[in-house]
Amino acid sequence: MKAVFAVFRHELRRIFTVRPAFSVLFLAAVVYAAFYPQPYLNEALRKVPIVVVDRDGTSSSREMVRRLDATSDVGVALVLPDLPGAQRAVYERSVSGILLIPQDFERDLLHGRPSPVALYADASYFLIYQRISGAVSAVARTLGAEVESARLIGAGVDPAVAGAVVDPMPLTAVPLFNPQAGYATYLLPAAFVLILQQLLLIGTGLLGSTPDPDRPRAGPLATVAGKYMAYLVPEALVMPFYLIALPYLYDVPRLGSAATILLFALPFALAVSALGLIAAAVFRRPLAVQLATAAVGLPFFFLAGFSWPTEAMPEAVRLIARLLPSTSAIDGLVRVAQLGAPLSEVAEPFLTLWALAGLYSAIAVALTSRR
Repeated sequence: MKAVFAVFRHELRRIFTVRPAFSVLFLAAVVYAAFYPQPYLNEALRKVPIVVVDRDGTSSSREMVRRLDATSDVGVALVLPDLPGAQRAVYERSVSGILLIPQDFERDLLHGRPSPVALYADASYFLIYQRISGAVSAVARTLGAEVESARLIGAGVDPAVAGAVVDPMPLTAVPLFNPQAGYATYLLPAAFVLILQQLLLIGTGLLGSTPDPDRPRAGPLATVAGKYMAYLVPEALVMPFYLIALPYLYDVPRLGSAATILLFALPFALAVSALGLIAAAVFRRPLAVQLATAAVGLPFFFLAGFSWPTEAMPEAVRLIARLLPSTSAIDGLVRVAQLGAPLSEVAEPFLTLWALAGLYSAIAVALTSRR
């Protein structure tokens, strides 16, 4: 134990004296926390501009335009008489979609015939397309139901029966755990875990690859254990800041207890620290470690399972993803912190993290022994 504590004190001192490692573990953590969430603070897209081409010019077409502009998702920037002018507005990127209301729109509605409207939306930006298509579909359904209900009432049908006929199964959508249905609430908890992994991986890799002529004499097991204890000191500050304080600061819903969150984060920190020691032993030089760990940041992002669903990945890719601590950590920490799940309901990712910590620790001890 004396050797373990000697390594712990020595490595803890190096965390604050090796400037590149200190900058990554502390300064970069502050910079990421301040700047990374800024683009997502608005949570959801509002008032996406579109242009309307109204070829009917009747009270029904104008009512549809008015209701569409009153939604929170879409704003009618222009109402033009012809399609070429609307296309020019799209090409100039001043609007993101075109709604074409055809001629005889009102007449077909009043005669009970289908009266389709055409929507051309920019599908290269999925969120923009989703907002526009959702708003236009909702307005069109509501207006069509009102017209059909009025026609049935005019034919002598009871108003209650007419309302049930045109909308037999009304839907009430309640967004659970994300009341604003916002992008930041979905993205930031997972992104914070990825940031923690990247910072700890680079920081421990830099510490392990920086020459250390004064390191205390200790066996490989004591060396790795002492370094783990030292790395947990900065993580005891940074992880609660990212997993508990920042969600409060950015209004991300959090239902889990702080003790459960930190308990789940413990094997995650150990597994990433072991990966950092392995990277230091493999690449040996600080510059090589920094380049290698920075290069794998984007693959880690796509393998994490929130930018692209894990179920849509090939089996081999999913197996590789399971070997990364961030994959199980994101799955478990989001459920624990945002959904309020107890530890028993996240036993699989929790045990997976402990298994990864044990596996990578054994590799780190073997590499340390060889060195």
